[in-house]
Amino acid sequence: MTWSAKQYVTFEQERTRPARDLLAAIPPGQARSVIDLGCGPGNSTELLVEHFPGAAVRGLDSSSDMIQAARQRLPEVTFDTADIGQWDEPGPFDVIFANAVLQWLPDHATLLPSLVSKLAQGGSLAIQMPDTLHQPSHRLMREIAANGPWASQLAGAADTRTEVADASLYYSILKPHCTRVDVWRTTYHHPLAGGAAGVVEWFKGSGLRPFLDPLDEVQRGQYLEQYLNAVEQAYPALDDGTVLLPFPRVFMVATR
Repeated sequence: MTWSAKQYVTFEQERTRPARDLLAAIPPGQARSVIDLGCGPGNSTELLVEHFPGAAVRGLDSSSDMIQAARQRLPEVTFDTADIGQWDEPGPFDVIFANAVLQWLPDHATLLPSLVSKLAQGGSLAIQMPDTLHQPSHRLMREIAANGPWASQLAGAADTRTEVADASLYYSILKPHCTRVDVWRTTYHHPLAGGAAGVVEWFKGSGLRPFLDPLDEVQRGQYLEQYLNAVEQAYPALDDGTVLLPFPRVFMVATR
């Protein structure tokens, strides 16, 4: 997929809030080595730099556009373009921070223990993932993809996301490798101006990427028109034209 840092940070305040909440749940302690997996344009990395003064903080992301934006934002921090799924540094790290990225990677039962193994003793793996695949927003993405003239082009689009499991499964995966595991779910309600168009703009920076990238410019316009019409029915605007978008996310902090 291609990612646009500019599109992503259109809603920076809303997208950064879960990272703040995740960071606040990490057990207090001094950290020397911190890595931000899927750092995006550096908004989450900036929080880590502020929270862990004196630590060596790095960021990794698969998108060169995101990394370029992150380097401009935090020139003193080392950022690298890398496929998180192939990341094989042994560590040890005091904090591995993965905000809104692991939903793009498969096989969490293998992935999460592998990440824990890279922690120093007492270090924490902090994860946040959108739990939106069964929300109307994402159901409509799949329905429009399957029923339009682009069906063959978008046949694999829905498979780019891994379904988020329930809390008990993640706890069971992590607990044998950790001294402490905290798992919780929060639903944010983001007020988006512009009605359904605001919802579409929100998802153009994230969930819509796998469905838009394979299409040409004309097809994208047609797909987005259908999606906008469907979103208007699923998310009626309030009296002031705002849509209050429910957005559930799963969090976990696992300490080795």
